[in-house]
Amino acid sequence: MAAASYDVIVIGGGPGGYVAAIRAAQLGMKTAVVEREHLGGICLNWGCIPTKALLRTSEVFHLMQHAQEFGLSAEKVGFDIDAIVKRSRKVAGRLSGGIGMLLKKNKVDVIEGEATLAKGGAAPKVMVGKDSYAAKHVILATGARARTIPAAGLEPDGDKIWTYKEAMTPKAMPKSLLVIGSGAIGIEFASFYRTMGAEVTVVEMMDRVLPVEDKEISDFAAKSFKKQGMSLITSAQVEKLEKTSKTVKVHVRNAKGKVEIVEVEKVILAIGITGNVENLGLEALGVKLDRGHVVNDGFGRTNVKGLYAIGDVAGPPWLAHKASHEGVVCVEKIAGMDVHAFETGNIPGCTYCHPQVASVGLTEARAKEAGYDIKVGRFPFVGNGKAIALGDDQGLVKTIFDAKTGELLGAHMVGAEVTEMIQGYVLARQLETTEEDLMHTIFPHPTLSEMMHESVLDAYGKVIHM
Repeated sequence: MAAASYDVIVIGGGPGGYVAAIRAAQLGMKTAVVEREHLGGICLNWGCIPTKALLRTSEVFHLMQHAQEFGLSAEKVGFDIDAIVKRSRKVAGRLSGGIGMLLKKNKVDVIEGEATLAKGGAAPKVMVGKDSYAAKHVILATGARARTIPAAGLEPDGDKIWTYKEAMTPKAMPKSLLVIGSGAIGIEFASFYRTMGAEVTVVEMMDRVLPVEDKEISDFAAKSFKKQGMSLITSAQVEKLEKTSKTVKVHVRNAKGKVEIVEVEKVILAIGITGNVENLGLEALGVKLDRGHVVNDGFGRTNVKGLYAIGDVAGPPWLAHKASHEGVVCVEKIAGMDVHAFETGNIPGCTYCHPQVASVGLTEARAKEAGYDIKVGRFPFVGNGKAIALGDDQGLVKTIFDAKTGELLGAHMVGAEVTEMIQGYVLARQLETTEEDLMHTIFPHPTLSEMMHESVLDAYGKVIHM
């Protein structure tokens, strides 16, 4: 016997799932969310939010160590790792409770438990324990988890080999650690632990760290990381991990084919993520998968009638804001609204290391590969009054335009607060703004955002302050 019937059932209460559920309820659909663990998903509980709390701590710690440069005095600067972790978990817990209140406010039912799918009518039926739920539309928002490679020993043990969960809740501050992978997750943890005093080594398979970023920005960030004392090993591969009583010996094959052994207290696995597609009944339904992710169209629709997939489980980019927007597009299409198919070209990427990195659109290399005749503008932080006043004058803003049309093809930044500034360029791309519009926009002074204006001017030979 069916426990209840809904217009929409969302499986997963993360940034994609809860946003999709709320939007469905706003559009008058009877909606439920099935969540097996914590509302807010990995992002809120074990990702985006608590890591930013940790990184804020490291930022303050860094500033305290340089108090004298600001005319201040701070003696015997230290930290309590238990208190640091406690603050991070408190921030996550506060927001998780807020998601529950939002769902209740919008009259979305929350069903606690683990869902499986079975063949149904208009859409697959949802089973949670012994209860069966029917819906006209079922949205998969089950997220993803850290990728592991057991054959190479790249598998967490909760002690010496960590995923993001263990890295977020250390019982003690390690004296040394090695991070495998230099994407956003890996570099953020590398930055946090290095700032807090650990000896940090990063191993990356590609020829540079932050490989998805524009090469010029990636190189700038790498130079800064090395200056901070971080060791970067690129064009390299971890062949095996050898655990001893107190350490891990990491066997790394470098670009020349030579194997070197790096011995550290802890290892963080940041080698990518894979979608949570197991134990859902997808195989029996014939749901099309591609490399561990559910295949969907621009509206979240899978190849199975009435079944949709959004967020990390539907593939890259694995970003919370991508999941949320994808969920809204999916639900509005279900409701019969006239919406554009979901596209990834205007999704910003942000990495909250020190210095921060942010970008949107095409890199210089990708723009050239696509056949564009381009104009490139740059402006350094050292030429900006606000950056100098902040004591954080190392950074770069870079913009790429189509020389024929003036279209902003891409924007890339490294430096203080660029994760906040990037939204200006995201909006510019969304509104199909040209270089002329940006040149005629008045930016407030003194702000870091003035560098965005100067970078545009530089692309067309009109830069003022450089």
